[in-house]
Formats: sequence, structure tokens, C-alpha cells
Amino acid sequence: MSKTDPEDGPPPFEDAFASDDVEQRIYGTILQTREPTTASAIADAADCDPKTARKYLGWFDDLGIVTRHDSHPATYERNDAYFEWRRINQLAGDHSVEELQELVREMTTRIAEYEDTYDAASPAAVDAVAAAEASDERTIDDVYSDLADWATAREERERYERARQQRTGGKREQASG
Repeated sequence: MSKTDPEDGPPPFEDAFASDDVEQRIYGTILQTREPTTASAIADAADCDPKTARKYLGWFDDLGIVTRHDSHPATYERNDAYFEWRRINQLAGDHSVEELQELVREMTTRIAEYEDTYDAASPAAVDAVAAAEASDERTIDDVYSDLADWATAREERERYERARQQRTGGKREQASG
């Protein structure tokens, strides 16, 4: 049996978008940005001409994928609200109202279990060190893992609920949990 063809494997981490076309490289670069970035810096990262980067960034700005900041020079950053909206649309398209209600219930149950376990209303209200020291069963790593999972469950419940509302036409019926 021959070795796996390198073209079948994942792209190298340091240059994950090298084999993509210029539009995809710019899109991939903007997905990785965490702060306003100039078109020239994006062009460098995407290995293209700054004029080409500006063209695509203008188009991404029109679509709401990026936010343009009118500074000198103009900077661009990923529009997180666009990606959240897109995720909710995807959930609404992939699941029925009943499935979304069940997912909301599952997340609500998981959240309630964490609230009971840590006697707190949110992960931010938990002193992780104190919780670990007070427990014979949980290490500090276990507590941090629980808090991260709890925060994720809260975010996912919100997305499932928004997707459910989208599927029902925005009716304010709450999924009972």
C-alpha cells in the first residue's frame, strides 16, 4: 500500500490557504483576523496584490462579511455578527422546529445541572479555585472544563432558540425545558 498522497492530507498549518484561489485566500485571511487590519496586510497574508485585496474586501464589506473602518489607511475586520447570523440560518435550515425545541431542552437541562453543581447562575459567578478546593472529586482542570462546557451550552441554547424562532416566524413561544 502506498503512502498517502500529500495532496489528500490537510494543508500545512502555516499556509493553510496556499492552494486556494485569491478570493478564498482573502476570505480565509479575514476569518483569522481578530482586529482591524489594512488591505496591504491582508494582501501580504493572502499572497496577492493590495489592489486585488481591496477589490475583494470591498465586495465582502458590501455582503456584510467584513466591517470597513474608514481610517487612514482603511482597515477591515471580520464581522462576527454576520457569522452568527449565518450559523443561525444554517441551524434553522438543518433542523425542524421540533428538533430545535429538543436541542433547547437538552441545553437547558445541561445548564441546570451546572447551576445545581456549582450553586451559581452562570459560569462567571463560579470561583474555579475555590470550587476545586472544596471538592474531593473535581480537579481545577475538571472545573475549568465544566465552566467552558457550561458557557458553550448557554451560547448554543441561545442559537438554537433564535433558529427555532426563525423557523416559527419570530413567534415568541418559548421551548419549555
